[in-house]
Amino acid sequence: MLDFAPLFDPQNLPSLLTLAALEIVLGIDNVIFITILAGKLPKEKQRFARQMGLAVALISRIGLLFAISWVMTLSEPLFTLPVLNRAMSGKDLILVFGGLFLLGKAVHEIYENVERPAEHQPKEMEKSGVIDTRVGKAAMAAFLFQVVLLDVVFSLDSVITAVGIVGDASKLIIMIVAVLAAVVVMMLGAGPIGDFVQKHASIRILALSFLVMIGTLLIAEGFDQHIQKGYVYFSMGFALLIDLLNMRMKSRAERIRENARKEEAA
Repeated sequence: MLDFAPLFDPQNLPSLLTLAALEIVLGIDNVIFITILAGKLPKEKQRFARQMGLAVALISRIGLLFAISWVMTLSEPLFTLPVLNRAMSGKDLILVFGGLFLLGKAVHEIYENVERPAEHQPKEMEKSGVIDTRVGKAAMAAFLFQVVLLDVVFSLDSVITAVGIVGDASKLIIMIVAVLAAVVVMMLGAGPIGDFVQKHASIRILALSFLVMIGTLLIAEGFDQHIQKGYVYFSMGFALLIDLLNMRMKSRAERIRENARKEEAA
């Protein structure tokens, strides 16, 4: 039976706040990946697809939390790689193959956006056939399959992080509340973030580059090469700030040129 007592213990508040903040940051990966995939669907189905993807993320995270004892067994060695002389566990395999899938998907999307940029503009996607306006169950099933696949990987990483911060599996309620808070924030921000990413090509490429870094990070984790996530998120946050400043500069320059044209015409 779920014990709610740790939730009302003031000593657990720092762990709850820290974990919730970290889960929100880790949830950015989910939002970006779901946004990129949902962008291939018709406009009227994108909102539903995002909500479904985030619902899967919530279910998978809470499901793994309730199966913490099983999750911990995933760290047990399954076999040894002769070349690296390193034991590989179930967790390692999930992280490596999940990272490879994310890496491959992100690189493919970057190629598509760079080589065929017009087809990936919101106004052109339906005209070019990239978005099938008659998309049916097969396309939605493919979307959900990819989302479930990566959600399991992200959720496993998230749950292991949660156990590391809370430090006690008996405080399951704290981890569940932190995950719920993160998913609520993700659901509220998925729409604006998704629309912004789809509208601006440079932000879309930056987001895909972010996924390349996360895929590489997962592969490294699978081979027990620990890279501080803070470095990755800081570098991407800095790159996003620079891109936003460039967008602001271009917008102001365009308004100045437009005002100059109006003055010449007058």
